[in-house]
Amino acid sequence: MKKILENCYLNLIVRLFLGVFFLLAAIGKAAEPALFAKEIANYAIVPEPMINLVALFLPWTELVVSIFLIFGIRLKSSAAITSILLLVFIVAVGSAMARGLDINCGCFSQKIQYVGWPKILENTGLLLLALYLFFFPAKKLTIENLVEK
Repeated sequence: MKKILENCYLNLIVRLFLGVFFLLAAIGKAAEPALFAKEIANYAIVPEPMINLVALFLPWTELVVSIFLIFGIRLKSSAAITSILLLVFIVAVGSAMARGLDINCGCFSQKIQYVGWPKILENTGLLLLALYLFFFPAKKLTIENLVEK
């Protein structure tokens, strides 16, 4: 089992999947920060003065992390940040569900995805992939590996 988990090709596939997923999410949010700010406000968990800051900061964090994942730069750190983001998203969606809010999750701009168990399961699956990268960061097929040589 450990040999499978340490496979550099599996690692590359997971990196590309997560990286592209977060890249697509980040582009939509960064392109329309006002819309994303409204979606954040719908959760009613971020203090009003912080909403615009979060709406500007979060997409660019996702964008940088996605690029780092795709190219294999600081893989363990990128996986840790991705895991933290996904945990925050799971808590936010769970909180909205617990309060009975029927809102768009805000995951992708202009794509309606309501908070609910499918979103929790999706984020949990992505979290498992990010944790895989954190605990089994294969460096063979990364930019860092090329630079070190």
